[in-house]
Amino acid sequence: MFKNNTLKGVFLVGFGATSYGMLATFVKMAYTEGYTTAEVTISQFILGIAGILIINAFQKAKSETEVVKATKKNIFQLMIAGTSMGLTSVFYYMAVKYIPVSIAIILLMQTVWIGLLLEMILEKKAPSIQKIVAAVVVLLGTLLATNIFKNEIQLDWRGITLGMLAACSFTTTMFTANRVGLGISSAQRSLYMLLGGAIIVFAFGIVTQNTPFQFAIFLKWGIILSLFGTIIPPMLMNIGFPLTGIGLGSIVSALELPVSVLMAYTLLHEEVVFLQWIGILLIIFAIVIMNITFKKQ
Repeated sequence: MFKNNTLKGVFLVGFGATSYGMLATFVKMAYTEGYTTAEVTISQFILGIAGILIINAFQKAKSETEVVKATKKNIFQLMIAGTSMGLTSVFYYMAVKYIPVSIAIILLMQTVWIGLLLEMILEKKAPSIQKIVAAVVVLLGTLLATNIFKNEIQLDWRGITLGMLAACSFTTTMFTANRVGLGISSAQRSLYMLLGGAIIVFAFGIVTQNTPFQFAIFLKWGIILSLFGTIIPPMLMNIGFPLTGIGLGSIVSALELPVSVLMAYTLLHEEVVFLQWIGILLIIFAIVIMNITFKKQ
């Protein structure tokens, strides 16, 4: 039976993953109103940074003990790590311009086997049979979930490429975020990573935004995107993961996949056939395989 703290962690991680799952649908809806990728990402990051600054100030005022401040080394490392967060947003949001949200989220989930490959290269350690099986199941699930066996299906190569680039940068974010600045508060870590991501987002905006910036995006979609993309999920997951542990937390965070597909199906009316749902279930099953611990009695 789960302890109360574990259940609390499951709820926090689950809600954080659910929030992430809503993002791409909101971005697609913003596109239909004529907003650009630069406007979407810039508004999300600016309001996200503002929100995290408020949380940091509140934590500092509320804390009875002195809050551990980030060193210059911490700040530099976290900002570098945050650049991959900015790249993930740019690649992922651009991908949904060319392919359905339900396909884009499947491509983002390729972090399962990309992370395994990166771990093998960096740590020079062969993966376990359990992880290899999980990676194979993910690839099989992806073939089904993208409905690639349907002859008449046509997926824009630009969307596929951008989706895979998003998966690669997201993998980098996960690896670096779990290795730098661990001694400071989650709010500080989120802030400096967002600042690093903002550098990428602003650079992207300067290069690509060739029309007057529509500031209405801040009130229309910026608040929603910053809440569900840069404020709520990181905070909840940083609190929830220590309570659930990495294994259970990773399994619960897989909720992002079905939520994203359901949002696209409900609000964008994207077609999702039975075979695709089987593929989605296989990917979730692979995440469970990868993170479950088999113990000898």
